[in-house]
Amino acid sequence: MIESWIFEFFPEPAGQAAQATGDLQQYFSGYLDLWTRDETLGFKGIFFSEHHFGGSFSPSPNLLIVAVAQRTTTLRLGVMGVVTPFYSPARIAEEIGMLDQLSGGRLEIGTAVGIPQELARVNLSMAEARERNDEATRFLDLALTGKPVTFQGKHFQCENLRILPPPRQQPTPPKWTTVVSPNSARKAAARHSRICTGFNAMTRIKEIFDDYRHEADRCGFKVGPADLALRRRVVVSQSREQAAELMAVVEDRMREMLAKDPRARLQAGPANAVPDASGGGFVLSEDESIHGTPAMVAEQIIEQCRTVGASNFLSVLHWGSLLDEVSRGHQLFGEEVIPSLKRAKVQ
Repeated sequence: MIESWIFEFFPEPAGQAAQATGDLQQYFSGYLDLWTRDETLGFKGIFFSEHHFGGSFSPSPNLLIVAVAQRTTTLRLGVMGVVTPFYSPARIAEEIGMLDQLSGGRLEIGTAVGIPQELARVNLSMAEARERNDEATRFLDLALTGKPVTFQGKHFQCENLRILPPPRQQPTPPKWTTVVSPNSARKAAARHSRICTGFNAMTRIKEIFDDYRHEADRCGFKVGPADLALRRRVVVSQSREQAAELMAVVEDRMREMLAKDPRARLQAGPANAVPDASGGGFVLSEDESIHGTPAMVAEQIIEQCRTVGASNFLSVLHWGSLLDEVSRGHQLFGEEVIPSLKRAKVQ
């Protein structure tokens, strides 16, 4: 079975969308209603993304988790991922406990280094951000044992620190790490974290997932399809032609956003294009865009998940579109795509 998740960017409305929303309270309410309905449509959960200083209304996605948790009962909720360099590791650990308790044990823990251009706005280099992220994840792994933490790092130190409240899920809520390179995947495997990736071509993602599997095996961490997630931009419509038109707009928005990211290489080249193996770079592959009728979309998702061996699929549905269009996309995906994914088998 392929589990269907929403990857929620919660975009800042611009242009026509901004004029249509008017009152931002109404915009927030509309999305809260949408996320609440996602539970009834059969989605496994929602991963909110964290972004700062423009483009998204998600600088503090933990607040969105609390809001949605109060409206739902089974939907899994997480962040993919919390940008750890912005925060004290102790604060992150404390909020994990609070969120898991408030959601009734439905929290998924996701962490990320962050996006270079957003970190730069507060004078954080990628080198420092990676240092801080490494410290934060090491601290979190210690804090989630439930024992007082003594920690001596370059950026954070503490002695006999007690983290309260403990998470409801024991021994720990599921841990996730966003990755775009084999090195990041190996680090995640070493700390027994699941991983999620996107953007790159299937051949590259398979390499990343294979490295993750090999490192997990070396560390004695048994992993399978449920520990892997593939994230893609998706547009679904009853008409193949309309889906193609809508996806063209989504792709333009995506390229505009990624043009500011020094890690990204934008191209419309072959699906097997591979980025330079120098670290955290990635290629925006043709494989990133999945669109068509419900049957076409389901077929593409199943093929990609089987190719890389992932049983979790995160949909960025109709990204940046007006809320009415996004809502139609969620409903069509839930009613006509999810049933096919539930029947699919991934080895």
